[in-house]
This record gives sequence, C-alpha cells and structure tokens, in this order.
Amino acid sequence: MSLGPILFMGGSGAIGHHTARALRAAHPDVPLLIGGRDLAKAQRVAEQLGGAQAVAIDAGADDLGLGDRAVSAVVVFYMDHALAGLRFAQQRGVPHLSISSGVFEIAPEIAMYMHAPGASPIVLGYEWMVGATTVSTFSVAREFGRIDDIRINALVDEQDTGGPTVASDFEHLNKMLPAALTRRGGSFVWREGEDAKTRFHALDGTAIEATGFSSIDVVGLAAATGAPNVQFNIGIGVSSSRRQGRPMSTEIIIELAGEDLRGNSLRTRHAVVHPAGTAPLTGLCVAMNLERLLGLDGQPATPPGLYFPYQLLDAEAYLERLRGEGGEIRRLPLK
Repeated sequence: MSLGPILFMGGSGAIGHHTARALRAAHPDVPLLIGGRDLAKAQRVAEQLGGAQAVAIDAGADDLGLGDRAVSAVVVFYMDHALAGLRFAQQRGVPHLSISSGVFEIAPEIAMYMHAPGASPIVLGYEWMVGATTVSTFSVAREFGRIDDIRINALVDEQDTGGPTVASDFEHLNKMLPAALTRRGGSFVWREGEDAKTRFHALDGTAIEATGFSSIDVVGLAAATGAPNVQFNIGIGVSSSRRQGRPMSTEIIIELAGEDLRGNSLRTRHAVVHPAGTAPLTGLCVAMNLERLLGLDGQPATPPGLYFPYQLLDAEAYLERLRGEGGEIRRLPLK
C-alpha cells in the first residue's frame, strides 16, 4: 500500500530511534519525517535512519510549518502541552499517538476528541511502555475467572536514563503529581507520603524500594478487569541482569490475585523482561500501534475513536515480536 510519511515530533531521541528501527524491521519502505525545533539535529537523525526526511516544527502554526506536505500519522515523543500535534492530526484526519503525557493531563486530549470524535483515531499512549505492561497483564490474566488484585512493579535500571527528554518528562510528572492514583476497595484514591512507599522483589529476588506512580495503566486495567484493587509502583536501581554481571535490562513485575476458572484461589507472579532496557521495548510498542492504526498489519486501518494502546495491540503478535528481540514474559515463584 502507498503510505504518506509518518511524522515523528521529537523523533530524534532514543525512543524515536527504536520506534523507527522496529517499524523498519517489519515495513522497510515506510517513510518518516523526523520533526524537531533543531533542524540540524533532525537532519543528522534522518540521515542515520535512511528513508527519512528532517523537518523543522513550528508548534505555533496550524500546519506545524509543514505547509501542504502529506502526513499519514503523527507521533509525539515529548509533552506537547499546546496539543499542537493533536490539532494538526485532527485537521488532517490522521491518527495521533502521544506517549509522554500523564494521567492528570488527560482532560485536554479528551476535550478535543469530544468536540471532533469523527476526525481521527487518538491513542492515549502514556501507558507504561505504551502497552507492554497492559497487554502482558491481560495475557497472564487468562488464567483467572475473577481478579481481585493487580499490582504492577516496574524496575528501571539507574543506567537506563532514556535521554534528556525522558528525564525532563519524569521530572515534570513527579513535580506535578507526587500522589499516586490507585484503586483500593473499588474506589480510586491517591496514595501519598508513607502510604505511597512500598517494596517489591525483582526478577532475581532482590528487594527493591519503590513508590507509587500515577500510570494510566491503573484506570485501564481497572476498567477492563473490574479488579477492585489496582496499583502501580516504580523502583529505580540495579536491574537483575546487571547484578549478574550482564548489561542492564528493564523488568516489569506483574502480580495478580483472585480466582482461577474453576473458582479456586489463585495468585501469580510474572515478569516482562527486555534485555536492552526501556527505549527499545517502548519503541516496539509504538511501532506496533502505528501498524494497527494505519493498517500495515494487513487489517483495515483503525477508525476514528479514542483508544488505549492495549485496545489496538494484538497480544500474540506482540509476544512474538517481544521474543524476537530477546524479551519474554517469565513466570516467577510466589513471594
């Protein structure tokens, strides 16, 4: 199929690189526009990627400074507080995926969708790793007839910084929302102070100090499963692989409790692991969301609507691609 270029706003960072690589591995001919305020930097990245062009982005212009240049989708890799990318996508009627906003900043995007629900598909892409966590959790949840507790614990290696844009986004999130949105006993509450502090066991059994985090995964998982208790925690330290003398990795510990398909009590622990850290896992999921939005997977393109990433990603296809990159979902002993 003939496809216009996909616009990567802020695509010169690590996650943009990994998204491009994941897309190119499955669809070598997909054209890309690497957009940024620094045109020279964008040009260097475009040359490295090949099959890409650099463009200067003017967030204050309705056309982003692109004129009548054709674009098939817009991906935003930084916090677009002005929603310039979303306005542009709706005007062009093309898919929009933003990965850096927080759960507390969801209202402006929803408002724009509500005023033009038929304009384009919009993905709230700020789940942890843009769907890697939720899709993996739903895959594990097939063993359950009822889920009472979902506890997601993400271990980020202290060497896995993700670049200056990611660091800046996290600083903003922590400043604006120190409390952690959590579902407890069927109600949504905000954990803060001592209540937000916790610990979990990493892949290798090491105890990790952690704190609650307001990931949009919490509301998505609660809505999809009906679980009355859902929490998300982040710990920053040394990943299990690095403690064993190997390069850093990223690991997401998924703990579920409830009843199995026969009504018996069931608890499980699993880990989603990627051997190269957060950026390539995030890039893989961004790429797969784009494939689904644009119909690159052989199915009809996604119609206008408001979506979580997990509503677009096919679990089996995701797991196959994850394994192809050396990652996996691993069952762990109970703690």
